[in-house]
Amino acid sequence: MKDKFMNGLLSFAGKMQSNPVLSSIKDSFIDIMPVTIMGSFCTLFQFVLSSDKAMGYDISLANVPGFHWLTELYSVWSTANYGCMNFMAVLIAFMVAVHFSEQLGHVNDRTAPAVSVACFVTLITTTVTGTVTTEAGEEVAYSVGGVVPSSFTNASGLFVALIVGLLSTLLYCKLIDSGKLTIKLPDSVPPNVSQSFAVLFPTVITVFVFSLVNFIMQKFLNLSFFSLIATIMAPVQAIMTGLPGYLVVVLIMMLLWWFGIHGPNVMSAVTTPFMNLAWANNEEIWKATQSTSASAHAVISTGEDVKMSIINAPFGSAFFSHTGSGITGGLIIAIMLFSKRDDFKAIAKLAIPCGIFNINEPIIFGIPMVMNPLLGIPFFLAPVVSVTVGYILTAIGLCPVMVVNAPWTTPTGILGFLASGGNIMGGLCQLIAFATSILVYTPFVIISNTQAQEA
Repeated sequence: MKDKFMNGLLSFAGKMQSNPVLSSIKDSFIDIMPVTIMGSFCTLFQFVLSSDKAMGYDISLANVPGFHWLTELYSVWSTANYGCMNFMAVLIAFMVAVHFSEQLGHVNDRTAPAVSVACFVTLITTTVTGTVTTEAGEEVAYSVGGVVPSSFTNASGLFVALIVGLLSTLLYCKLIDSGKLTIKLPDSVPPNVSQSFAVLFPTVITVFVFSLVNFIMQKFLNLSFFSLIATIMAPVQAIMTGLPGYLVVVLIMMLLWWFGIHGPNVMSAVTTPFMNLAWANNEEIWKATQSTSASAHAVISTGEDVKMSIINAPFGSAFFSHTGSGITGGLIIAIMLFSKRDDFKAIAKLAIPCGIFNINEPIIFGIPMVMNPLLGIPFFLAPVVSVTVGYILTAIGLCPVMVVNAPWTTPTGILGFLASGGNIMGGLCQLIAFATSILVYTPFVIISNTQAQEA
């Protein structure tokens, strides 16, 4: 029975990792990670470096005498943030097409990502309507055409970008593979020109199909593709960013790790879009309210009044994977304090430098944690306790909501400080959650001493 379950889990993980769709999504988010981290830090720099009291922000270096000149850099951070964060969906539409076309056998096809972006933009409503109030108190309706609202191109459009990137690339590649739509030019024509004409009809048909779908939905259903996908994904988003749903995801990732499979890596294609959307919404609320309270809310670019989401991408870095999956930094400290086993201590000493930067393969495969019936219990339990503690501390207002997507290799404490927008309580609460992992691992390390003596 055990072997059957293990083989089934290994088969599931293998299919997840090799699936061309999930693999393309995972690789796309990895590719744009430097851009999103840059955008997130620009928001942090806006507030902690370049905002002054006139802007309503008290805790900033610009308020210190002699540093007011930093306010001049405010537009530098804000425009960089806009370029990184407000076009996240466009970047994903592009990168998904790059990776998925490669999965379909069209390596180095430079047209596929361009087609994907064109199809994505085709679905965007480029006319903005609303009302403004004049000085006389009269409301006047307005309509502006030829614009691309950021509510379509930022994280709010991620799910549409993923769907369009996959479907447009699939249709485009299938049309090329049919061999019936290729325009062949003489050999004297330069290869790059010849290639452009070879994919001309597949490009035209693919973009036309998406434009036609958009027309039909708006003409006959009075519904945009974006609003349809948002309605469908809203319940899933609520489950993924709620504590019970997130803990289930955590347990699945830890179960995969226990069998020696990189759980977060396998599950990232499923979890990342939801976590990134929650984080990007938090960042918008933070910029609008300058508050990292769990009760903070604001009208974001989509026009919705959205509340802060406690569970989001940087929350996972701060409370699930600090010192590595399973929070094995707690195990290292427990071993150094209570273990009488020389083999455990030797491995723990070697793992300390990596553990500081949240890399824990040395201890996972050195102890090993894989298939370890005793230490496997706290390996599952420590992240569950840490996530729960982090959630409760945030919900009661002791810990600020995480709003900055700091690099995952940032050491514990510093990561919490940065991810919470430079709030010392963010770092302190992360250290509190980390301390619980030491308490969870300690009894099992002591029991392992007994096992060693009996052996």
